[in-house]
Amino acid sequence: MKVSINWLKDYVDVIIPAADLAHKLTMSGNEVEGMEVIGAAWDKVVVGHVVALEPHPDADRLRLATVELGGEQMTVVCGAPNVQVNDKIAFARVGAKLIDGHSGEAMELRPAKIRGVVSSGMVCSEMELGMSDNHNEIIVLSPDAPVGMPLAEYMGDTVLDITVTPNRADCLSILGIARETAALTGKTMTMPEVKYTEDGEPIDKSVSVAIADPDLCYRYCASLITGVKIGPSPEWMQRRLLASGMRPISNIVDITNYVMLEYGQPLHAFDYERLPGGKVIVRRGKGEKLTTIDDVDRKITPHMLAIADEKNPIALAGVMGGEASEVNEKTTTILLESANFNSENIRRTAQAMKMRSEASLRFEKGLSPELAFYAVRRATQLIVELTGGVAAKGIVDVYPAVVKYAPISLTGDRVRQVLGTDIDQDEMVGVLETLGFECERKSTVELLVSVPYWRTDVSLPVDLIEEIARITGYDQIPTTLLSSEIPQNESHPMLAFKDKVRDILVGCGMQEIITYPLVSRETLDKISAPEPIRLLNPLSAEQEYLRTSLKPSMLMKVADNEKHEQSLGLFEIGRIYLSRENELPDEREVLMGSITGQRGQKTWNTASATVDFYDAKGILEVLFGRLGVDAAFEPAEDETLVKGRCASIAVAGQAIGVIGQLDPRVAEWYEVSSDPVYLFEIELDKLLPLVEPLGEYTPIARFPGSTRDISLLVDIDLPSQKVQHIIEDTKLVSSVAPFDVYTGDKLPAGKKTLAYSIVYQSSERTLTDKEVNKVQDGLLKRLQKTLGVTLRQ
Repeated sequence: MKVSINWLKDYVDVIIPAADLAHKLTMSGNEVEGMEVIGAAWDKVVVGHVVALEPHPDADRLRLATVELGGEQMTVVCGAPNVQVNDKIAFARVGAKLIDGHSGEAMELRPAKIRGVVSSGMVCSEMELGMSDNHNEIIVLSPDAPVGMPLAEYMGDTVLDITVTPNRADCLSILGIARETAALTGKTMTMPEVKYTEDGEPIDKSVSVAIADPDLCYRYCASLITGVKIGPSPEWMQRRLLASGMRPISNIVDITNYVMLEYGQPLHAFDYERLPGGKVIVRRGKGEKLTTIDDVDRKITPHMLAIADEKNPIALAGVMGGEASEVNEKTTTILLESANFNSENIRRTAQAMKMRSEASLRFEKGLSPELAFYAVRRATQLIVELTGGVAAKGIVDVYPAVVKYAPISLTGDRVRQVLGTDIDQDEMVGVLETLGFECERKSTVELLVSVPYWRTDVSLPVDLIEEIARITGYDQIPTTLLSSEIPQNESHPMLAFKDKVRDILVGCGMQEIITYPLVSRETLDKISAPEPIRLLNPLSAEQEYLRTSLKPSMLMKVADNEKHEQSLGLFEIGRIYLSRENELPDEREVLMGSITGQRGQKTWNTASATVDFYDAKGILEVLFGRLGVDAAFEPAEDETLVKGRCASIAVAGQAIGVIGQLDPRVAEWYEVSSDPVYLFEIELDKLLPLVEPLGEYTPIARFPGSTRDISLLVDIDLPSQKVQHIIEDTKLVSSVAPFDVYTGDKLPAGKKTLAYSIVYQSSERTLTDKEVNKVQDGLLKRLQKTLGVTLRQ
C-alpha cells in the first residue's frame, strides 16, 4: 500500500518527519518497506505561467512559449501540442537535472539552439520529471498554482510503501493509515465531509437490485448519476493516483480508484444506458461467457459470482467489469456499484481467472459490509462535483442479513495477565477511542468496548489488548522475569534422529536436497505410485498433489545435477503422504538416497571407476553401524529397480527399506542419462524404534590377537552375511572380514568359496595356537552343522 503524506495530511495533522512516522508505523505492526521522496531532484524547476505563444520561424510543429516566472520572463522552444496561453506549467531552468525524453537517461539541462532559436529552459512533461513515461504532453498545473514557487514545494511529496498484514484490511486505505497515524502521534483524525444534493428522480424508478445468492454477496449498494461529462480528472487527483501507483484514465474511473484508495472499498461504474431495464441481479454463474474490459472472453462457472442484467452477465463480481457495460467517452449516466462479497469466493475466482487486482486484493481480506454504503456516497459526491452530474434521490441498499456485534468486555486483570504490566484505564480508553473504538466504563476495572465497523479483525479481548500494546509501544512494556519456572525441554526423538542421520550421510560425502512435497500427477504416475491426495486449491499443475514417494523428486534432481558433477551423491529426508479413507493422510518420514558417476576423485595415478551396488550398500552399512543396528540385505524385487540387483533391508526381522540399481526405463522417463544410478529408501519411522541406545564402553585389548584366514566351500546361493554372522557370534572372535569369493570349474557344481580373515583375541591373556585351533575347530563344526559349510582343502 503506497501512502502519500500530502494526501494523509487531509485527514490528520502530520507534524513529525516522514522518517519518524515510518518508524512509528513499523513498530506498531504496519511495516514501512520503503520511502520515496517525490521532487527531491527538482532543483531549479519552478511553477511558470505561459503568457504568450508564437510560431517558430523555422519549424511548423514548434512554438515559442513566453513564460512568466515571478519577476522575470523567458522564451523557450516548446513542441508539446497541449500547451496553451494562461496555462500554469512546470518550468526547468538551465542546470536542472531531468530525464531525457528520448533516451530515458538522466541529463543536465543546458542552453540549446533549436532551428536557429536559443532556448535556455524547458517546459516539462511528466517523463522529464520522472513522474511517468508520458513524454507527449507537458504537465498543466492547477490555475491556482503560485507562479515562481519551486515545483518541489508545490508538488513534492513523500510516499510510504507499507506492507499490510492479512488481517488488517482497514489499512489498505488512506483513512486506515490516517487513524493509525492519529493514534501514534496523539492527533485527531478527521473524516472527509460527504454532502451533495440529490436533484434527480428517485432511484427506485430507474434501478432495482436483487441478490439471488446472499451467501456470496452480503450487501449491494448503488447510486445513479445523470448528465455526467466524461473527461480527464483534475490535476490534484491525478497526482494522488500516480503517487499511489495507479495510472489516471478518466474522471469516472479515477474517482472509483480514488475512493477505493481512500476508503479501502472497491467500486465499479456501469454505463446505465447499456444496462437493459436498469435491473441488477447478483447471482452465481451459469457457464455463460463474458467479455471483460480487457477484451478477453471468460467463462463464468457456477463457483463464481456474476453481476448480471435480466439475461446476461455484465461483470465478474469483485474482479473485473464487462465490456458491454463499460463506461466510455459517450457515457452520460452512471450506475455506481459498491458491494460486499464473500472473500474466499473472490480469491478463488481471481486466482482461477489469473486476474488479481487492487480490488480483488481488498475483497480477499474481508471487508466490512458497512463500508459499502459510506464509500458509494463519497464516490457519488465526487462524481457530482467533478463531472457536473446530477444524483438521483436515494441509494439502492440491499442488505439481506444485517450483521450486529456485541460489545467486548475488557478487564484490567486480563490486560495484566497478557501484557505482564498494569495499564491505567484512562490510558486504555484514550488509545482505543483514538482508533475509533467506543468505550463504556462498566466499572473501574471493566470496559465494554464497541468495535468500529472497519475493524473486522477485532473480536476478542486479546485483540483489544494487542491494540493497546502496539499503540502504547511494545518497547514501553517493562521487562520482567517469568512468574514460574522455565518449562522443561520436550524431547523430539524423530528430530534428533533425522539430524544424526544427516550428519552420518554428509560424513559419507553425500549432499542433502530439499524438494517440495507437492508434485504433479504425471510425475507420480511414471512409477505407479499409490493414489495421491489432490489439493482443493493448487497453486499450479506442477504442485497439485501430495507426494506418495520421494523417488520422483530425487530422480528429477539427479537429472538436473548430473551434467555438472562427475560424482553425485544426494539424499533427502522428507515426508510422504498416503491417503486413508475418511481420515487425515498417513504421514511417513522417509530417507531417499542416490549415487551415480565416478568413485572418488580422479587422479593422475588412479584409474577411474564407476560406483556400483556395493558403494551404495557400504554407505548404508556405515549408517547402520553408527546407529548401532544390525541390518540384513536379502534379494528382492522392485518395479523401479533392476531385477537381480535389488535387495530388501531388514532390521530385527522387520523390513525397513530397499536398495538397488535404477531400471534404465525409469531413468529414461525422468530424463536421467547417467548409468548406473543406485537408489536406497529407508522408512525412518520403522527404523527409529529399532535403534539401540549407546553401547557400553569396551577398553582396547592389552593383548595381541591372532589372525587366521579360512576358505569355505558353500552353496552358490548362500549369502556371505549368514556365514559372517555365525563367525562373529563365536567366542574370542574380535573381528571378521570377507576378502575373496571364487566360482569356477575347479569347484563342484552349485558351489563357491568364501574366504574370511578372522582375528581371535582375548582381553585376559595372549592366546596360544592350541587355544585358537580349538576355537576355530568348533567354529567350523558349527558352520557345517548350521549351513552345510566345509573347509576348502
